Amino acid sequence: MKKVRIIGIPMDLGQQHRGVDMGPIAIRYAGLAPTLQRLGYQTRDHGNIQIPGHYTLREGCYPERLAIIEKACAAAYHAARQAIAAGTIPVFLGGDHSSSIGSIGGVTHAQECGLIWLDAHGDFNTPKTSETGNVHGMALAILMGYGPEGLVNTGRKGPKLKPENVVLIGVRELDRKEKKNLKKAGIKVFTMRDIDEQSMHGVLSKTLARLAKCKRIHLSLDMDALDPHEAPGVGTPVYGGISYREAQLLMETLCDTGKLCALDIMETNPILDQANQTAQVAVSLTASLFGKSII
Repeated sequence: MKKVRIIGIPMDLGQQHRGVDMGPIAIRYAGLAPTLQRLGYQTRDHGNIQIPGHYTLREGCYPERLAIIEKACAAAYHAARQAIAAGTIPVFLGGDHSSSIGSIGGVTHAQECGLIWLDAHGDFNTPKTSETGNVHGMALAILMGYGPEGLVNTGRKGPKLKPENVVLIGVRELDRKEKKNLKKAGIKVFTMRDIDEQSMHGVLSKTLARLAKCKRIHLSLDMDALDPHEAPGVGTPVYGGISYREAQLLMETLCDTGKLCALDIMETNPILDQANQTAQVAVSLTASLFGKSII
C-alpha cells in the first residue's frame, strides 16, 4: 500500500496578507486525509511545523521576517527529507509559497527530480529585483540558487534544481526584471496564452517530454494558478487563469506517469475565501492527482 504523509507549513511571513497561515487547517477541514484514504493510500497527518506568525513580529521588517523564514524552511527541509527516506509521498500544506524552499529542497536531498511549478506568477524575483520585497515571490529563484544566501543554502549549499528539470505552467503576471531573470535561467515557461493556443493537453505533452529523463516529479501548486472564479481564496488573484477542468486534466495526466513523488498545495487563504471553496477545489484536484478517475 502506498503511503502519504501530510505536513503543514503554516507560513505567513513571505507576503503581507494575513490568513494564509490558516491554509493547512482549511484543506484538512475540506477532507484531504479521508479523500486519500478512500483512494487506498495509508495516510498519516504529521501536523504542522511550528512557525511564528506575523503577530509575533516587533517591526515586521524584511530582515526580521527573513530570519524566521530561514528557520521554518530548514524545518520543512528536514521533514521533507524524512518523508522521502521513509518511502512516503509527502503532501505539504501552505502557507505562502516561500514554504516550498524547504519542501522541494528536502525532496531533492538524496536524488534530483523534475518540478512542475503551477502558478499565476513566476516567483523568480530576488531582493534586488522584487517590487514588494515579498519572499514568496522569490521562492523559485532561491531554489535555483539566486537570492539570500541563508535561504539558498537551506539544508545543503547551493541550488536545489537544474533549469532543464523545471517547468512553469499558468503564468500570467511577471515583473519586468523577473522576465529577464527567467529567460536567463533557461527555465521553460508556459503562459496562459500558450495554454489558450496549444490547449492544456499540448502544454502537458511538451512538459512531460522535457521532464522525460526525470524519474520523479514534484508538483508545486499555488492555488492562484486557477482563475479566481474557481479559487477565490488566495492573496494575489489574477484573472484569466486555469479552469478547473484544465487543472484536473493536468492532475490526471501527471498521475498517469506514475512519477509523482511530492505535492505542495500553497497560498490558500480561508479569510479571503467563499465557504472554503478554494480548499475544497484543492482537495478535489489532489484526488485526481492520486488516482481518482471517472471510470
